[in-house]
Amino acid sequence: MKNNILLLAGIALFAFTGCEKETTGGLSKVTNYPLMEVAGPTTVYLEAGTAYTDPGVTATENGQDIPVVTTSGLGTYRGESFDVNVPDKYTLTYTSTNQDGFDGVKARTLWVYKTGDLVNSIEGLYNATVVRNGSSGASYTSMKHVLIWKNADGTYELSCGIGSYYETGRRYGINYIAPGAVITANSIAGNDFVLPTFSVRSFGGVCEMTSMSVDAANKTISFSTDWDAGYTFEVELKQVQP
Repeated sequence: MKNNILLLAGIALFAFTGCEKETTGGLSKVTNYPLMEVAGPTTVYLEAGTAYTDPGVTATENGQDIPVVTTSGLGTYRGESFDVNVPDKYTLTYTSTNQDGFDGVKARTLWVYKTGDLVNSIEGLYNATVVRNGSSGASYTSMKHVLIWKNADGTYELSCGIGSYYETGRRYGINYIAPGAVITANSIAGNDFVLPTFSVRSFGGVCEMTSMSVDAANKTISFSTDWDAGYTFEVELKQVQP
């Protein structure tokens, strides 16, 4: 009787062990994800017309070099392909794929800009400080950046007509800029401008720029925008040249 009990226990143990091997067998695998290192700065400032040589990115899988594919999206504000002659904010994306099909991704931001003298041109890269309905704070001070470029018809256009308040200050991103702020400069030195109406991209509504003044000596532009959502934005742009 005792031998029969031992035999049955042995059969049960064998069956249990066999089942464990079958359910776990072949399910364990080590994947070495791409390790990527960006050479140089992750944000680059490029005076328009200057040649650009990308420092590149290296990628390895389990210690071995693997290929990196570099792609450039359209400009953030003007929607054109990367061009060192066209001021805009561009993103270069670097992708590397391991042998199991898993991607590693890195990115670099490129600001292409022209710098006007604020007498003959208001083009430039600016940091923005915004007061909304009398209230501001550290998040809305010296925000990087608002871009002003010159259109083919001689007008000037801002990347955001409310000073990047929501895009950068609130960190809502590109869907919350106020595009379409196109300005006709009758006389920059005389602060004579035709000011635009436009909208906030995701919120909608109508924005009207009601005043603008340029201080060439201090490299600043000040303007006011009323939004029919019930807000007034007082914006000061400080021109920078990185």
